[in-house]
Amino acid sequence: MSLNDTGKSFFASKIGAILAAAGSAVGLGNIWRFPTETGANGGAAFILIYVFFMLLFGVPIMVTEFAIGRYGHKDVMHSFEAMSDGKKGWKIMGLLPVIAGFLVLSYYSVVAGWTLYYAVIASGNGFAGKDSGQFANDFALFSSDPFQPIIWMALIMVLTAGIVALGVQRGIERGAKVMMPILFLFILVLVFCSLSLPGASKGVEFLLSPDFSKVTSATVLSAMGQAFFSLSVGICCLCTYACYFRKDVNLIKDGLNVALIDTLVALMAGFIIFPAVYSIPGLSPDAGPSLVFITLPCVFQQAFGNAPLLAYFFSLFFYLLLVMAALTSSISMLEMIVAFFHGVHISSFYDIIIVSVLLMITASVMGRKKFLPFILLEYIVITFSQLIIGVSTGSITLDPLSVSRILLHIVVELSIYRALHEILRNMSRIENDIESIQDTEESARKGMEDFLANISHELRTPVNVISGMSTLILKKE
Repeated sequence: MSLNDTGKSFFASKIGAILAAAGSAVGLGNIWRFPTETGANGGAAFILIYVFFMLLFGVPIMVTEFAIGRYGHKDVMHSFEAMSDGKKGWKIMGLLPVIAGFLVLSYYSVVAGWTLYYAVIASGNGFAGKDSGQFANDFALFSSDPFQPIIWMALIMVLTAGIVALGVQRGIERGAKVMMPILFLFILVLVFCSLSLPGASKGVEFLLSPDFSKVTSATVLSAMGQAFFSLSVGICCLCTYACYFRKDVNLIKDGLNVALIDTLVALMAGFIIFPAVYSIPGLSPDAGPSLVFITLPCVFQQAFGNAPLLAYFFSLFFYLLLVMAALTSSISMLEMIVAFFHGVHISSFYDIIIVSVLLMITASVMGRKKFLPFILLEYIVITFSQLIIGVSTGSITLDPLSVSRILLHIVVELSIYRALHEILRNMSRIENDIESIQDTEESARKGMEDFLANISHELRTPVNVISGMSTLILKKE
């Protein structure tokens, strides 16, 4: 086992460090949220604003997290403490991202479980022959089931915990070296297939043509939030990974490489989804998260209707892509939490079990509708708690430089708040769409019953008259 000068484990290679950090950044936000936001906010116009904020804020904050983590060579809380020369206020601030990571992973693992379920269904060719109504009904039955989402969430957590338990080099680094190249391979295959669809050029044109008429202040804030959410900055997962960096790692160069990989994955996800959506008339590129679990399965079946084998592999690769993206991000969040409990060396098996079980319990409780306001409230509490603790303990002074940093911090938190708000609002839209479909089906069924009843009532009198006449005729004969 390779150790750094403090006796702690570290990444064995530079490429392993970059891929692990990129895996933390690349997640469902790239493949799920980025195309949704791009579709709703003017296509390339949103992308330009997103790249601007990534370079202006995202990369500098990422490099700052790298610097804190490598300097401390410890978990997040103790790295913050080391940077502040032992001041207690900073130690408490380092604890808050751990709490945030725990809560985020609690709901992130639920959605990741959905992707694993759909990948398994796709592997069994379970999408073949279904229409949009059936996909909506299937998702409604699955998401409302009291046990199935919990089981699939638990499976994701078992996979995540298993990789973390293997340690930094044999688990996290080796997992990144395996999963990230496979993830890119799946993306390239899916992009090629999607661009070969009829009407794909319209999707490409939408993605690359800026529509500045749709740009508003909300668009700017959403793009900023997507930049922070996509890079996983502010939650200190990258700070934890950086404590495994060697001293010869160029933090700025690695930060730019991670940002480049993250942006490339998001753009290529757009080249997968938009051509596929535009290949079917009547579909909207801003359909929200329902696009992933209801619309796209139907699109894959319709677009490749003449090639069932291609439809099978396209669906399977797409949901495996989602699973790996979710898994690489889940690993970084769990490692951050476990490192807090056990220090920066290879995580204790018992710590991993305890944290994973607590996450499963929390996710089971929070995986219902009532958890949505709680997550948003948590981000607000973290922001103001950091300011109050910092000022009261003297860790933060009110000189112009500190005030500017505080304002930047508030902007970051508000952007993350906006990003989460949009995700949770779109999740509610899925439920409302499903309920609407179910109500429509119920209304149609009731309407058909009333129609048949009316016909029966209207025909009853003529039938009785004919029956009576037939009886009289038979009697006369």
